[in-house]
Amino acid sequence: MNPKTVFRSPRTSVAVLGAVVGVSALTLAFTAPANAAKAEQHTRQTKPTVVLVHGAFADASSWNGVVKRLEHDGYPVIAPADPLRGLADDSAYIHSVLASVRGPVILVGHSYGGAVISQAATGDPNVKALVYIAAFAPDKGESALELSNKFPGSTLASTLSSVPYPGSDGTTGTDLYIKADKFHDQFAADVPTSVTDLMAATQRPVAASALEEKATTTAWKTIPSWDLITTEDKNIPPAAQRFMAHRAHAHTTEISASHAVSVSHPTAVTRIIEQAADAIVR
Repeated sequence: MNPKTVFRSPRTSVAVLGAVVGVSALTLAFTAPANAAKAEQHTRQTKPTVVLVHGAFADASSWNGVVKRLEHDGYPVIAPADPLRGLADDSAYIHSVLASVRGPVILVGHSYGGAVISQAATGDPNVKALVYIAAFAPDKGESALELSNKFPGSTLASTLSSVPYPGSDGTTGTDLYIKADKFHDQFAADVPTSVTDLMAATQRPVAASALEEKATTTAWKTIPSWDLITTEDKNIPPAAQRFMAHRAHAHTTEISASHAVSVSHPTAVTRIIEQAADAIVR
Protein backbone atom coordinates (compact mmCIF):
# COMPACT_ATOMS: atom_id res chain seq x y z
CA MET A 1 0.00 0.00 0.00
CA ASN A 2 1.21 3.45 -0.87
CA PRO A 3 1.97 5.13 2.46
CA LYS A 4 0.73 8.44 1.09
CA THR A 5 -2.72 7.07 0.31
CA VAL A 6 -5.35 8.28 2.74
CA PHE A 7 -8.65 6.53 3.18
CA ARG A 8 -11.64 8.66 4.25
CA SER A 9 -14.90 7.29 5.56
CA PRO A 10 -18.13 8.29 3.73
CA ARG A 11 -19.07 10.26 6.86
CA THR A 12 -15.87 12.31 6.61
CA SER A 13 -16.44 13.00 2.90
CA VAL A 14 -19.92 14.25 3.57
CA ALA A 15 -18.59 16.59 6.26
CA VAL A 16 -15.97 18.02 3.92
CA LEU A 17 -18.54 18.49 1.15
CA GLY A 18 -20.86 20.28 3.58
CA ALA A 19 -18.08 22.62 4.61
CA VAL A 20 -17.35 23.48 0.98
CA VAL A 21 -21.03 24.14 0.26
CA GLY A 22 -21.24 26.30 3.39
CA VAL A 23 -18.27 28.42 2.34
CA SER A 24 -19.71 28.83 -1.18
CA ALA A 25 -23.07 29.93 0.20
CA LEU A 26 -21.37 32.39 2.53
CA THR A 27 -19.35 33.78 -0.38
CA LEU A 28 -22.53 34.25 -2.43
CA ALA A 29 -24.25 35.92 0.53
CA PHE A 30 -21.49 38.54 0.68
CA THR A 31 -20.96 39.02 -3.07
CA ALA A 32 -24.63 39.26 -4.10
CA PRO A 33 -25.32 42.55 -2.25
CA ALA A 34 -21.99 43.91 -3.43
CA ASN A 35 -22.81 43.07 -7.06
CA ALA A 36 -26.28 44.58 -6.68
CA ALA A 37 -24.76 47.77 -5.28
CA LYS A 38 -22.30 47.94 -8.18
CA ALA A 39 -25.13 47.42 -10.66
CA GLU A 40 -27.17 50.22 -9.05
CA GLN A 41 -24.15 52.51 -9.06
CA HIS A 42 -23.55 51.75 -12.74
CA THR A 43 -27.20 52.53 -13.53
CA ARG A 44 -26.92 55.86 -11.75
CA GLN A 45 -23.69 56.68 -13.54
CA THR A 46 -25.29 56.02 -16.94
CA LYS A 47 -28.25 58.32 -16.23
CA PRO A 48 -27.88 62.10 -16.53
CA THR A 49 -27.95 64.21 -13.39
CA VAL A 50 -31.15 66.22 -13.03
CA VAL A 51 -30.68 69.74 -11.64
CA LEU A 52 -33.93 71.34 -10.45
CA VAL A 53 -34.10 75.14 -10.12
CA HIS A 54 -37.07 76.62 -8.27
CA GLY A 55 -38.55 80.01 -8.99
CA ALA A 56 -40.04 82.92 -7.06
CA PHE A 57 -42.28 82.44 -4.00
CA ALA A 58 -41.03 78.85 -3.56
CA ASP A 59 -37.96 77.02 -2.36
CA ALA A 60 -36.19 73.75 -3.21
CA SER A 61 -38.71 71.75 -1.17
CA SER A 62 -41.28 72.46 -3.90
CA TRP A 63 -39.44 69.73 -5.88
CA ASN A 64 -39.70 67.09 -3.11
CA GLY A 65 -42.26 64.91 -4.88
CA VAL A 66 -40.30 65.09 -8.12
CA VAL A 67 -36.98 64.32 -6.41
CA LYS A 68 -38.49 61.26 -4.75
CA ARG A 69 -39.73 59.87 -8.06
CA LEU A 70 -36.55 60.63 -10.01
CA GLU A 71 -34.35 59.02 -7.39
CA HIS A 72 -36.64 55.98 -7.32
CA ASP A 73 -36.02 55.68 -11.07
CA GLY A 74 -32.25 55.86 -10.57
CA TYR A 75 -31.50 59.50 -11.45
CA PRO A 76 -28.96 61.53 -9.48
CA VAL A 77 -30.71 64.77 -8.46
CA ILE A 78 -29.62 68.19 -7.19
CA ALA A 79 -32.12 70.86 -6.16
CA PRO A 80 -30.09 73.96 -5.22
CA ALA A 81 -31.44 77.10 -3.58
CA ASP A 82 -31.95 79.80 -6.22
CA PRO A 83 -30.93 83.12 -4.59
CA LEU A 84 -33.71 85.10 -6.36
CA ARG A 85 -31.62 88.28 -6.18
CA GLY A 86 -31.11 89.08 -9.87
CA LEU A 87 -31.00 87.24 -13.18
CA ALA A 88 -27.27 87.69 -13.81
CA ASP A 89 -26.28 86.76 -10.24
CA ASP A 90 -28.72 83.85 -9.98
CA SER A 91 -27.60 82.46 -13.33
CA ALA A 92 -23.94 82.72 -12.34
CA TYR A 93 -24.69 80.86 -9.13
CA ILE A 94 -26.54 78.02 -10.87
CA HIS A 95 -23.75 77.88 -13.47
CA SER A 96 -21.32 77.27 -10.61
CA VAL A 97 -23.51 74.42 -9.38
CA LEU A 98 -23.47 72.89 -12.85
CA ALA A 99 -19.67 73.07 -12.89
CA SER A 100 -19.60 70.72 -9.91
CA VAL A 101 -21.54 67.99 -11.73
CA ARG A 102 -19.76 65.29 -13.71
CA GLY A 103 -21.38 63.97 -16.86
CA PRO A 104 -24.53 64.97 -18.73
CA VAL A 105 -27.16 67.19 -17.11
CA ILE A 106 -30.88 67.73 -17.57
CA LEU A 107 -31.49 71.30 -16.35
CA VAL A 108 -35.02 72.03 -15.14
CA GLY A 109 -36.50 75.39 -14.20
CA HIS A 110 -39.84 76.36 -12.69
CA SER A 111 -41.33 79.83 -13.11
CA TYR A 112 -38.58 82.49 -12.84
CA GLY A 113 -36.17 79.54 -12.62
CA GLY A 114 -36.76 79.06 -16.34
CA ALA A 115 -35.16 82.42 -17.05
CA VAL A 116 -32.27 81.41 -14.80
CA ILE A 117 -31.58 78.09 -16.55
CA SER A 118 -31.80 79.75 -19.99
CA GLN A 119 -28.83 81.89 -19.03
CA ALA A 120 -26.97 79.49 -16.71
CA ALA A 121 -26.73 76.74 -19.35
CA THR A 122 -25.09 78.96 -21.96
CA GLY A 123 -21.69 77.59 -22.92
CA ASP A 124 -21.98 74.48 -20.74
CA PRO A 125 -21.46 71.39 -22.94
CA ASN A 126 -22.72 69.06 -20.20
CA VAL A 127 -26.26 70.47 -20.29
CA LYS A 128 -27.98 68.23 -22.81
CA ALA A 129 -31.61 69.32 -22.32
CA LEU A 130 -33.61 72.16 -20.82
CA VAL A 131 -36.99 71.48 -19.22
CA TYR A 132 -39.36 74.37 -18.52
CA ILE A 133 -42.06 73.72 -15.91
CA ALA A 134 -44.66 76.52 -16.00
CA ALA A 135 -41.64 78.69 -16.68
CA PHE A 136 -40.23 81.73 -18.41
CA ALA A 137 -37.98 81.17 -21.41
CA PRO A 138 -36.91 84.71 -22.34
CA ASP A 139 -35.05 85.68 -25.46
CA LYS A 140 -32.07 88.00 -25.23
CA GLY A 141 -33.24 91.45 -24.12
CA GLU A 142 -36.52 90.22 -22.54
CA SER A 143 -37.46 90.16 -18.86
CA ALA A 144 -39.81 87.85 -16.95
CA LEU A 145 -42.11 90.76 -16.13
CA GLU A 146 -42.27 91.81 -19.78
CA LEU A 147 -43.22 88.30 -20.90
CA SER A 148 -45.85 87.93 -18.17
CA ASN A 149 -47.47 91.20 -19.25
CA LYS A 150 -47.31 90.31 -22.93
CA PHE A 151 -50.58 88.36 -22.67
CA PRO A 152 -53.61 88.85 -20.40
CA GLY A 153 -54.41 86.45 -17.58
CA SER A 154 -51.96 87.00 -14.73
CA THR A 155 -53.50 88.15 -11.45
CA LEU A 156 -50.22 88.07 -9.52
CA ALA A 157 -49.68 91.82 -9.13
CA SER A 158 -52.74 92.37 -6.95
CA THR A 159 -51.67 89.63 -4.51
CA LEU A 160 -48.14 90.90 -3.83
CA SER A 161 -46.68 92.51 -0.76
CA SER A 162 -43.54 94.66 -1.07
CA VAL A 163 -40.86 94.66 1.63
CA PRO A 164 -37.70 96.82 1.43
CA TYR A 165 -34.33 95.22 2.11
CA PRO A 166 -30.81 96.71 2.38
CA GLY A 167 -28.40 96.00 -0.46
CA SER A 168 -24.72 95.23 0.13
CA ASP A 169 -23.81 98.39 -1.78
CA GLY A 170 -25.86 100.60 0.55
CA THR A 171 -28.88 100.85 -1.73
CA THR A 172 -32.36 99.62 -0.86
CA GLY A 173 -34.09 96.90 -2.83
CA THR A 174 -37.63 95.55 -2.82
CA ASP A 175 -38.61 91.98 -2.05
CA LEU A 176 -41.91 90.62 -3.33
CA TYR A 177 -44.04 88.13 -1.40
CA ILE A 178 -47.45 86.68 -2.16
CA LYS A 179 -49.79 87.64 0.70
CA ALA A 180 -50.50 84.63 2.89
CA ASP A 181 -54.27 84.86 2.53
CA LYS A 182 -53.92 85.03 -1.27
CA PHE A 183 -51.27 82.34 -1.69
CA HIS A 184 -53.50 79.29 -2.17
CA ASP A 185 -55.78 80.71 -4.84
CA GLN A 186 -53.04 82.59 -6.66
CA PHE A 187 -50.14 80.14 -6.62
CA ALA A 188 -51.40 76.65 -5.84
CA ALA A 189 -55.17 76.34 -6.15
CA ASP A 190 -54.98 72.57 -6.76
CA VAL A 191 -52.92 71.91 -3.61
CA PRO A 192 -54.59 71.28 -0.20
CA THR A 193 -54.70 74.34 2.05
CA SER A 194 -52.88 72.38 4.77
CA VAL A 195 -49.90 72.32 2.39
CA THR A 196 -50.24 75.81 0.95
CA ASP A 197 -50.38 77.33 4.43
CA LEU A 198 -46.86 75.96 4.97
CA MET A 199 -45.76 77.03 1.49
CA ALA A 200 -46.96 80.57 2.13
CA ALA A 201 -45.13 80.79 5.45
CA THR A 202 -41.85 79.45 4.00
CA GLN A 203 -41.95 81.16 0.59
CA ARG A 204 -38.73 82.68 -0.73
CA PRO A 205 -39.25 86.28 -1.87
CA VAL A 206 -37.92 87.46 -5.20
CA ALA A 207 -36.25 90.82 -5.68
CA ALA A 208 -38.51 92.96 -7.87
CA SER A 209 -35.46 93.95 -9.91
CA ALA A 210 -34.85 90.27 -10.79
CA LEU A 211 -38.19 90.08 -12.59
CA GLU A 212 -37.34 93.29 -14.45
CA GLU A 213 -33.78 92.29 -15.42
CA LYS A 214 -33.31 91.46 -19.10
CA ALA A 215 -31.77 88.23 -20.30
CA THR A 216 -28.36 88.48 -21.94
CA THR A 217 -28.05 84.96 -23.35
CA THR A 218 -30.48 82.31 -24.59
CA ALA A 219 -29.46 78.66 -24.19
CA TRP A 220 -32.70 77.26 -25.63
CA LYS A 221 -31.58 78.36 -29.09
CA THR A 222 -28.84 75.70 -29.07
CA ILE A 223 -30.01 73.13 -26.48
CA PRO A 224 -33.14 70.94 -27.03
CA SER A 225 -35.99 71.90 -24.73
CA TRP A 226 -39.15 70.43 -23.22
CA ASP A 227 -42.01 72.49 -21.83
CA LEU A 228 -44.86 71.67 -19.43
CA ILE A 229 -47.59 74.29 -19.81
CA THR A 230 -50.05 74.79 -16.95
CA THR A 231 -53.45 75.81 -18.27
CA GLU A 232 -54.86 76.99 -14.90
CA ASP A 233 -51.85 79.18 -14.15
CA LYS A 234 -52.56 82.59 -12.59
CA ASN A 235 -48.91 83.70 -12.41
CA ILE A 236 -47.72 83.16 -15.99
CA PRO A 237 -50.60 83.23 -18.48
CA PRO A 238 -50.93 79.99 -20.47
CA ALA A 239 -50.82 82.05 -23.68
CA ALA A 240 -47.42 83.41 -22.67
CA GLN A 241 -46.18 79.91 -21.89
CA ARG A 242 -47.35 78.65 -25.29
CA PHE A 243 -45.70 81.59 -27.03
CA MET A 244 -42.34 80.87 -25.40
CA ALA A 245 -42.57 77.10 -25.96
CA HIS A 246 -43.45 77.52 -29.63
CA ARG A 247 -40.63 79.99 -30.16
CA ALA A 248 -38.13 77.60 -28.56
CA HIS A 249 -39.39 74.66 -30.67
CA ALA A 250 -39.91 72.82 -27.38
CA HIS A 251 -41.47 69.39 -26.99
CA THR A 252 -44.65 70.59 -25.34
CA THR A 253 -47.16 69.02 -22.97
CA GLU A 254 -50.17 70.80 -21.46
CA ILE A 255 -51.76 69.96 -18.12
CA SER A 256 -54.72 71.35 -16.22
CA ALA A 257 -52.82 72.56 -13.18
CA SER A 258 -51.91 75.61 -11.14
CA HIS A 259 -48.55 77.34 -11.18
CA ALA A 260 -47.37 75.01 -8.39
CA VAL A 261 -47.52 71.97 -10.67
CA SER A 262 -44.40 70.35 -9.20
CA VAL A 263 -46.32 70.09 -5.91
CA SER A 264 -49.76 69.17 -7.25
CA HIS A 265 -48.66 66.89 -10.12
CA PRO A 266 -45.14 65.59 -9.40
CA THR A 267 -45.67 62.48 -11.53
CA ALA A 268 -46.46 64.55 -14.64
CA VAL A 269 -43.42 66.75 -14.00
CA THR A 270 -41.21 63.68 -13.53
CA ARG A 271 -42.54 62.17 -16.74
CA ILE A 272 -41.54 65.11 -18.93
CA ILE A 273 -38.08 65.26 -17.33
CA GLU A 274 -37.56 61.57 -18.02
CA GLN A 275 -38.76 62.05 -21.60
CA ALA A 276 -35.96 64.58 -22.05
CA ALA A 277 -33.47 62.21 -20.42
CA ASP A 278 -34.53 59.32 -22.67
CA ALA A 279 -34.17 61.49 -25.76
CA ILE A 280 -30.60 62.52 -25.06
CA VAL A 281 -29.29 59.00 -24.41
CA ARG A 282 -30.62 57.49 -27.63
